[in-house]
Amino acid sequence: MSSSQTTTIQVEPTQQSRLAQVDFNNLKFGQIMSDHMLVAEYDNGKWESVKIVPYGDLAVSPSMSALHYGQAIFEGIKGYKFEDGTVSIFRPDKNWERFNKSAARLQMPEVPEEIFIDGLKQLLDVDSEWVPNKEGTSLYIRPFMFATEAALGVHPSKSYKFIIITCPVGAYYSKPISLKVETHYTRAAEGGVGFSKNAGNYALSLYPTQLANDEGYDQIMWTDALEHKYIEEAGTANLIFRIGDKIITPHGDTILHGVTRRTIMELAEKWGYQAEQRKVSVQELIDGIKAGEVSEAFAAGTAATITHIDRIGFEGQDYTLPPVEGREFSNKVLGYLNDLRYGKTEDPFGWNLIVK
Repeated sequence: MSSSQTTTIQVEPTQQSRLAQVDFNNLKFGQIMSDHMLVAEYDNGKWESVKIVPYGDLAVSPSMSALHYGQAIFEGIKGYKFEDGTVSIFRPDKNWERFNKSAARLQMPEVPEEIFIDGLKQLLDVDSEWVPNKEGTSLYIRPFMFATEAALGVHPSKSYKFIIITCPVGAYYSKPISLKVETHYTRAAEGGVGFSKNAGNYALSLYPTQLANDEGYDQIMWTDALEHKYIEEAGTANLIFRIGDKIITPHGDTILHGVTRRTIMELAEKWGYQAEQRKVSVQELIDGIKAGEVSEAFAAGTAATITHIDRIGFEGQDYTLPPVEGREFSNKVLGYLNDLRYGKTEDPFGWNLIVK
């Protein structure tokens, strides 16, 4: 994706930057926000008042619709800095498409490209110094929208606020993770909102994830709501396995269709691997691990990037995956994506949107 002319958006620069207070050698994920944010208002059937303003608190009504009826969606994107100082955003067009699919499912207005993409480019242009340049770091970008109508009553809100905030981050996971197969609680059901990136999906995951944490696992491996037989995704990322010679990821409308997941499967096909998006049963995975056929298992997402899985717990027993250093495909993908996103290799797909 190449740079193009963008819509002009009013900018109110901060009077006092917080940049000097940041230790870029010790970045904790999601803890430090950049100087500015983009804010747009939707009312009377149209988007208006699009601005880039200093990051700060919001004033909201206690009867604001989102607080009571849950109309709230978001995305996760990352920006990178090349060695020559170029700032790039990785595949934001796919996040924009998914954001609007989430909006449609929750009866919210679509955000036009000139606000989402052009606004994002201008925001990163203003805060380009906030994009870290050390390998393993990036600028995490959080576009989100919520209902703002100050009225009680179950109906789609008449007004909305769209905001983009950013924060410099290090790795979300610093080591391989362990997952517990969840066979009681449910993340999403057929016909529901599992494919959308809405706030409610994450709220309902907190309690069962804590139970898994208490048992010594880092995250949950969600299964289908009907029978708990089929693998869906992890609590914070999609799941991908190498079973035999095939690269396989669970698929369906109960699963978030991740941009990183999509990218990895596209690369697998280009590199000549057999790539499949299909149902994967828990039993197939466990049998494959025991037989030595599952050579790789990893979580894939914007925040997680590629995070190796070293242990899976199912029905009181742990199953250990092969050593990380011997995982050919996932290590190759991680190395290639790092080189691509940091501008160390050519971008034949046009996936990097150049900002500055």
